[in-house]
Amino acid sequence: MEREKLADLVIRFTQAFNRDDLDGVMSFMAEDAIYDEFNGTINRGAAAIRAAFVPQFRGDYGKMRFNAEDLFVDAVAGKALIRWQCTLETKRGPAAWRGLDIVHINNGRITEKLTYAKAKVPLLGETS
Repeated sequence: MEREKLADLVIRFTQAFNRDDLDGVMSFMAEDAIYDEFNGTINRGAAAIRAAFVPQFRGDYGKMRFNAEDLFVDAVAGKALIRWQCTLETKRGPAAWRGLDIVHINNGRITEKLTYAKAKVPLLGETS
């Protein structure tokens, strides 16, 4: 995949999260994709990945938005790294944390999404 197309795919994928569009997010994922969450939980396959995303899209953690800060693309390897700040609007007030996703792409579909977080306290439970 060309560098520009790969970068565009990663940006559109991230924008789908910001639109609260679970179906849109899932449209980028390969059926046998892997989602490695920041807490070490590994989800294999589209059904497991969708289930892992449901609490986020349902609003369990408040309103979440991912603001892209950096994007690195290796078109030859079919990989990209996007660094972001995740902002949250919760009943307890605003919050934010930084992280990144390493995304593997094959044939125009995401085959792996590896998420890493930089936060004092990981987002593990309900915050709204």
